[in-house]
Amino acid sequence: MSDSRLSLALTQGLLPEWADTARVVWFGMPAPEAAQDLAFGTVTAIQPLQPVAGHLAEAGITTHPVLPMGQAADLAIVTLPRARARAQMWIAEAAASLPTGGWLLVDGAKTDGVDSLFKACRSRLDSSDSFTKAHGRLFWGRVGADRFDDWRAPDLRAGDFVTGPGVFSADGIDPASELLAQALPVLKGRVGDLGAGWGYLARQILQHDAVTHLDLVEADHIALSAARQNITDPRASFHWADATAWQPEAPLDAVVMNPPFHTGRSGDPGLGRAFIAAAARALAPHGKLWLVANRHLPYEAELDLRFSAVHVLEGTRSFKLLRAEKPRRTGKKGRS
Repeated sequence: MSDSRLSLALTQGLLPEWADTARVVWFGMPAPEAAQDLAFGTVTAIQPLQPVAGHLAEAGITTHPVLPMGQAADLAIVTLPRARARAQMWIAEAAASLPTGGWLLVDGAKTDGVDSLFKACRSRLDSSDSFTKAHGRLFWGRVGADRFDDWRAPDLRAGDFVTGPGVFSADGIDPASELLAQALPVLKGRVGDLGAGWGYLARQILQHDAVTHLDLVEADHIALSAARQNITDPRASFHWADATAWQPEAPLDAVVMNPPFHTGRSGDPGLGRAFIAAAARALAPHGKLWLVANRHLPYEAELDLRFSAVHVLEGTRSFKLLRAEKPRRTGKKGRS
C-alpha cells in the first residue's frame, strides 16, 4: 500500500466509502503510482503539464489537459498545484463534474496553501473533514449545487494579453522577457520560442516581417491555450510539448527563450541547461540562440559546450542576455 495521505486515510477508515465501480476524475494527478491500491472503477486524469500527462497516458490512464465537456464523475480528487488561482479553478471544475452530494477530495502540501484552502472550502462543503500528515492535508466533503461557481475560469490578463490561472507571469509582462524582446535584432526565416508561455515573446518575434514561421513550444496547456488567443498570425504553429525533448520539422534559423528554472517550488538550473541543449539540437548550423536569464543562473558552461561562439550582451543588474552561435553537440569554445 502506498504511504500517500490518500491511501493512509483510506486504510485508516477515515474516508467515505465509494463503490469499486466509481468513476473518478483526478485533477493534477501527479503520477500513475498515485492511484495504486485504490479501488476505483475508472480514472480520468486532468493534467495540463505535458511531461506528466505523457507519463500518465503511457501507463494506460485516460488523460486530458482540461476537463472534457460533459465529463461526469462519482468522485473527484484535486492534487493542489502551486498557484492558488489554478487550485480554485480545479476545485470548481471538480465540483461541477459531480452530482449534488458527490464527494470531493483535495490533497496538498502546506507550502501549496492547503490549510487556507481547507478553511475557504469548509463552508462550501457538507460533511467536511480532513487528515493531516507529512506537512500536508487531505480534506473532503460533499458538494452542493453551484457553491464553487465563483472560482471557475478567472479572466486573467496582462495588458491586452490573455493569460491564465497558474501560468508564469499571469498578472503582467515578465521583465526578463521584455528585456529580451528589446534586444532582438531583425529575425529571419524559421524561429522557435521554447517555453513560449502565453505568447508575449511570440508576438514581438512576429513583428519581424522576415520571419516565415514561428514554433511556439509550451508544456503548460493552460498557457498555450492563452497563447492561441493572443497569437492569430498564420505563421505561428503551436506545440503542447516538453521543450527539452521537442524537435522541429525543419532546422531553425533562430531560437528565442526565457527558460524556466523551477521544478515545483525548488530551483532547478538543470532545466534551463536542458533548454539550451534542445535549442542547439533544433538550430541549423548557421542558427543563433537568443537567451535571457537571471544573473545567478549557471548557464555559461552549457552554452560553451553546445555552441562554438557565445556573446555576452548588455543586460541589467537582475538579468543577463546572451547570444550563442554555431551550434554543436560537444566541445569547447571561446567567448567574446
